[in-house]
Amino acid sequence: MTAAQDARAILSRLGVPERAFDNEGPPTRSPVDGSIGASILGSTSADVSHVIAAAAAAFDAWRRVPAPRRGELVRLLGEELRAAKDDLAAVVTLEAGKITSEGLGEVQEMIDICDFAVGLSRQLYGLTLPSERPGHHMRETWQPLGPVAVISAFNFPVAVWAWNAALALVCGDPVIWKPSEKTPLTALATHAVVERALARFADAPNGLLQVLIGGREVGEALSADPRVPLVSATGSTRMGRAVAQTVAARLGRSLLELGGNNAMIVTPSADLDMAVRAIAFSAVGTCGQRCTTLRRLLVHEDIADTLVARLAKAYDSLPIGDPRDGGVLVGPLIEEDAAAAFDAALAQAVEQGGTIVTGGTRVERAGTYVRPAIVRMPAQTPVVMHETFAPILYVLTWREFDEAVAMQNAVPQGLSSCVFTDSVREAEQFLSAWGSDCGIANVNIGPSGAEIGGAFGGEKDTGGGRESGSDAWKAYMRRQTQTVNFSSALPLAQGVRFEV
Repeated sequence: MTAAQDARAILSRLGVPERAFDNEGPPTRSPVDGSIGASILGSTSADVSHVIAAAAAAFDAWRRVPAPRRGELVRLLGEELRAAKDDLAAVVTLEAGKITSEGLGEVQEMIDICDFAVGLSRQLYGLTLPSERPGHHMRETWQPLGPVAVISAFNFPVAVWAWNAALALVCGDPVIWKPSEKTPLTALATHAVVERALARFADAPNGLLQVLIGGREVGEALSADPRVPLVSATGSTRMGRAVAQTVAARLGRSLLELGGNNAMIVTPSADLDMAVRAIAFSAVGTCGQRCTTLRRLLVHEDIADTLVARLAKAYDSLPIGDPRDGGVLVGPLIEEDAAAAFDAALAQAVEQGGTIVTGGTRVERAGTYVRPAIVRMPAQTPVVMHETFAPILYVLTWREFDEAVAMQNAVPQGLSSCVFTDSVREAEQFLSAWGSDCGIANVNIGPSGAEIGGAFGGEKDTGGGRESGSDAWKAYMRRQTQTVNFSSALPLAQGVRFEV
C-alpha cells in the first residue's frame, strides 16, 4: 500500500467523509514515497467570510460559558485525542514525513496541552489593586478576546494548532484553523477527532472550531479581517512579516512563531557523550525541519576535531528511510523544493569557504530523502546566518567564551539556544542578561524538544510571540482595569477638584 493510500484508509477510519478528501481540488503528495493521494478543494473568499461570521456568532455564546465549563470541552478533546493517538500520529507520519515516534510525540503534545488548559480554566487569575481614593476598589481582570485565527506550518501540523486552540477555548475564544497547504489531511483528521468531543459537549455553539483549507490567499483574508482580533501564525520570517503588517494595519494583534537559527556552544569541560547524543537528535530530528533544529555548532577549538570526528561517525550510522519502518531515525524532506534548498545551501557553503565533512547527498529512493550534512565553516558567512530548513549542521570554533556567546547572538533569529558545560560560571553567564538573547536557553540539553509547561517562542526575527505554557494564555484575552466606588462621595484621582 502506498503512503497516500494508507492515509486515505486512516482518514476513513477516523470518520472523515470521502467527499472531504476526494473532490476536484489539487492532489496531495506524501513525502514518504511521493505517492499522489487525496484531492482537497480549497476554501474561497466567500467561505472565509462565512466562517469568520460563524466564529463571531459563536463568540457571543461561548464567552458566556463559565471558564471551568469551557475547560470541560478541552478535557473531552484530550480524551478523544488519547483514543485516536495512533491513527492521528500515523497521518502525521504519512503527510509530514516524521518518523513514527515523532508523530506519536506530536500527538502526545496535543494531549499534554489539553491537560494543561483544563487546569488553566480554573486559574485565569486577575489582580486586586489598592486605590488611592477612599471607598474605592480596583481590580484587573482578563476577558475573552474574540475569534482567533491559527495559521500553522507543515512541520508540526497538529501540535501548533493544539497549543493555540486549547488555550483559546478556555479563554473564551472560537478558533479558525488555516493549516499548511502541504498538510491538509492532518487537519481533516484532527477535526474529525474534534467533532467527537463536540458531540459529547452540550454547550458548544456552532462555529466554535472550524477549518479552512487553502493557500496564501486564505491566510491573507484572515489577517485582514477586523472580526479576527488575534492571528497566531507559525512559519517563515517572510510570512510572519506579511501577516504582522496586514494585522497591524487594522490595529489587530499577531502572535508570531517564525524562523530559528539555533546554536549549541560546547566548552572544553562538556560531557562529549551527552553532547553527541544531543547534537544528533537536535540537528537531524524531523530531517532538520524544526524551528528549534540545531543549525550552528560552536565548539572550543581545542576539542573541535575530536567532537566532529565523533559526530561524523554517528551521522554515517544514521538509518535513513521510510519513517514508518522501525529503527529509521531520518525520514524525508517535505518536498523537492526543500531538497533543492538543501543542495543550494551546501553549494553556497563551499563557495564561502566551507568543507563538507559528511553527508550532503541525495538518497536514491522514492520520496525526497537526503543524507544529513556536517559542514565546517571558517566564519559565520551569509549562508550560516540564513536558516535553511534542512539537515545541515555548520561547525565553527572559538577561543574565549564571550566570543562564543557573541557568535551565537550574531544571527537575526532568536528562538532556541544551549550550552554544554560542566562550569557553573559558564552556565550562569549563558543564562544571564548578557548571555543568550533567545527566547529559550538550555544547559546540557539540546535546543530542540521543548516541554509544554514553559512559554514557547523567541526574539528578533523569530517574532516575539509566546505560545503553550506559563502565562502565554494572556495573549488570547483582553486586560480590563475595573474600579468600583462603594462610598457616597466622588473623589477624583491625583487630588483633582472639580465641583459643579
